[in-house]
Amino acid sequence: MEIVFLNKLSQTEEGDGLGAAQVWIGEEEGVWSVGWRTTEGDGERDSVWYEGRSWQEMLSIYRYQLALKLSEGYRPLIDGVFHEREEGGSRGLFVQKLYCYSDLHPRDDVYTELTVWRRRRAAAEHRAPYMIASNRLLKLISVFLPRNEAELLELPGMGESKMRAYGAELQDITCKSEQYRPFPLHWVMEELDAQDFINWSYRQKEQKYKLELDRFNQRQAVLKGAAEGLDLDAISQQAELPRREVIEMLEVLEREGYDVDNVIRSELSGATEQEQEAIREAYQELGDRFLKPVMQRVYGDPNHGDMKLDEIYERLRLVRICYRRDEGGKQSAS
Repeated sequence: MEIVFLNKLSQTEEGDGLGAAQVWIGEEEGVWSVGWRTTEGDGERDSVWYEGRSWQEMLSIYRYQLALKLSEGYRPLIDGVFHEREEGGSRGLFVQKLYCYSDLHPRDDVYTELTVWRRRRAAAEHRAPYMIASNRLLKLISVFLPRNEAELLELPGMGESKMRAYGAELQDITCKSEQYRPFPLHWVMEELDAQDFINWSYRQKEQKYKLELDRFNQRQAVLKGAAEGLDLDAISQQAELPRREVIEMLEVLEREGYDVDNVIRSELSGATEQEQEAIREAYQELGDRFLKPVMQRVYGDPNHGDMKLDEIYERLRLVRICYRRDEGGKQSAS
């Protein structure tokens, strides 16, 4: 096996000891391997994290496992161990430190009040809560407690439009609590402990790469189920995803050139040719971006016969996969 990447790491343990380790990536005849080697006494101990032919799967596992080790206190001899472009610039670093500080110094009472406010606004506007304000933004507001528009706008994720819509209500909440430190927030750069920030950064990477690995495994499960001719329920159970998310993933896989026809044909077997053609004609006339106008054109009353609204939208999405593929083929031919 040829080693294509190797990096040394060290860990300060309890007492005066210093733990040493290596992370490596190897390749032999198209098979990728990634592993972890620790030095224990006079010997070495190897742990293989992955062995297979998928570079992307190997990279996902490598990043997640390495992030776990870094969160345990290991530090690399050479930076750049995640093989990704790091966010640069002083503004990016400042924003990350604001996020870190807000995580390390939470004001749970204010944050809870802000989440209650967000739920109420989302219900009133018939919008998803995250469209009102992200969890991250609410955390920043709860910790730094801005008193006016200028201070609110200093927080990343706020913006002029959110300010106009919600600024007064947010200030009504924040002004009820004591603001321990003033704006502007440049003091965070100096006050935040460097080691605390490094540890926080690695924990963020651990969470990020865990989600990335989970998503990769779900994608592989959907591909495997489609290749085996499983129905949507079976694939949903195998991938541990709701049916809607499986269909959304099938749309992506279809665009990337994977064959998902067996699943689509199976799920559309209950739809007549006339119904499918009516859906296609609606897409042709109304466009295929928004589903509600197509649903109204084809089905009229959402309570269409024995079909539930979720079932109607599933059918619309499945037909849209075929429609987009066929339209793409026509454009390529022309």
